[in-house]
Amino acid sequence: MDLNHRDVGDLLLETGSITPSQLEQAKVLQRRKNLPQHRAILELNLSPEDTTYRALAKIHGMEYADLACLEISRSTIDLVPSKLVFHYRMVPISIEGETLTLAFGELPRQLEQGNLRLLLGKQIRIVLATPSSIQSLLRKHFGLGAETVQKLRDDRTQPESGEELVFDVKGTDEGAAVDGTISDFVDQLLLEALRLKATDIHLEPYNNSIRLRYRIDGLMQSVPVPSGLRQLYGSIASRLKIMAGLNIAEKRLPQDGRISMKRQGSEYDLRVSTIPTKFGEALCLRVLGRQSLFLDLGQLGMDTAQENLFLQLTRLPQGLILLTGPTGSGKTTTLYAAIGHANDEGRKIITIEDPVEYQLEGTTQIQVREDIGLTFATGLRSVLRHDPDVVLIGEIRDAETAEIAVRAAQTGHLVFSTLHTNDSVSTLTRLLEMKIDPFLVTSSMVCSIAQRLARRICRHCNEPDPDVAPSILSEMAISLGIPINELSPQRGRGCAECGHKAYRGRVALYEFFLINDELCDLIGPNLRTGKIREAARKGGWKSLREEAWKKVQSGLIPVSEVERLTRQVTVS
Repeated sequence: MDLNHRDVGDLLLETGSITPSQLEQAKVLQRRKNLPQHRAILELNLSPEDTTYRALAKIHGMEYADLACLEISRSTIDLVPSKLVFHYRMVPISIEGETLTLAFGELPRQLEQGNLRLLLGKQIRIVLATPSSIQSLLRKHFGLGAETVQKLRDDRTQPESGEELVFDVKGTDEGAAVDGTISDFVDQLLLEALRLKATDIHLEPYNNSIRLRYRIDGLMQSVPVPSGLRQLYGSIASRLKIMAGLNIAEKRLPQDGRISMKRQGSEYDLRVSTIPTKFGEALCLRVLGRQSLFLDLGQLGMDTAQENLFLQLTRLPQGLILLTGPTGSGKTTTLYAAIGHANDEGRKIITIEDPVEYQLEGTTQIQVREDIGLTFATGLRSVLRHDPDVVLIGEIRDAETAEIAVRAAQTGHLVFSTLHTNDSVSTLTRLLEMKIDPFLVTSSMVCSIAQRLARRICRHCNEPDPDVAPSILSEMAISLGIPINELSPQRGRGCAECGHKAYRGRVALYEFFLINDELCDLIGPNLRTGKIREAARKGGWKSLREEAWKKVQSGLIPVSEVERLTRQVTVS
């Protein structure tokens, strides 16, 4: 059959990339939304983008360009004016004599090709590439939001000295053309963070530049920005402060606010924090996706035994359950999953948090306001007078809050909270350091859970890891109780699906420490953590590192993540 008489779906079906039922789904969407078939396939996430575009190129007898594998110089990029690059959403990738090769994300019409030949004065060769790889290349060479910044700089008039620029801060409808306003750039900044699944956005002003970074899978990643962004930074900061309900006139004091936004049916909350610096206000935005709260316990990353234990903990009538881990380790998500499972018509749940990160239906939530005297300790006293069954305390920060929490757990309340310690066993030491009576600790505390977030291997490019050190393999084999030749550590190679990072998403590691009678006998003023660990190990306790080896053997995380999260300093 002639390739030109087939659709992309037919070719993907022949190669086994999609099934007949999936092709039928794509055709239904294609007709309903009047989309090209490859767009319908991608919208339904039936086939990887690069696979789909390779098939599209083959159907049309064109060359497919994998831009991630090409080294494209800035001089080549500069052969085409930036306005044309952004208008046609294409990039020049090479030039040979008078022939310029352009990579497009969608097939250009003959009229557009003719226009480009006239405008550039060169012969044009067209190749096909994925839209995401073109967008990535544009961000790399021009910076995030470069099209908007360019228009802003073209349209702005030079103000008189000391005159403040006023920009339109009204939002634009989704899908509308870019008008070149500050709100356009801010929208691009936020939507790019959502696309990359960033958990935090950091904007930092310096003397002659702006630094934009996203925290993705736990690590900070710099994002290129246009060179002219420094001149517009004050207006960008003001736009974000207006959205967060902050005082734009106050630039000398730190401020905290909140932005609610929607994107393609998903709701997000952005927790906004500003701090004054020498060169302007630095902003940090924490991205909180409401849809991630109500996870099944299995989605948290717990194995079957941990999941069953955790479910039992949420059903207890009373007791203290503590989560420990560094900032950004997923403690809040785990706490809210616990509250979600504890929440039923027969129980009253009250939370006291700083700040209230997520809004939970069916629970009473209190925001700490230390400026007016509403602290964790004072709020908790009032909470207990409202006859709750379950109490969530955002964090135990001081001895007063700790004492009220353990007494509440002792008198018929199920209390969840967080504490900053290195591991689950150290929570006992920390409570005793806060001058909590050992009797109160043993009679109230039920379980301590240490938690970390490890980067998950991209499932599209995972492969065996041949570079694991023999000492690590030996440790892993002993921990899992299996021969070394049965170990199967994996790693990511890096591909288009994960942006050549080798990781995609994260998975939680948990260390459960249950208090039993034998441990209670050891808890006293002269507590020795080593003895506690020995006794806990007899009861089945495993360290976070030992729990992590199970995830390595399952092919979820690489050995490098275990080393990064659980490595200890050794003195030689």
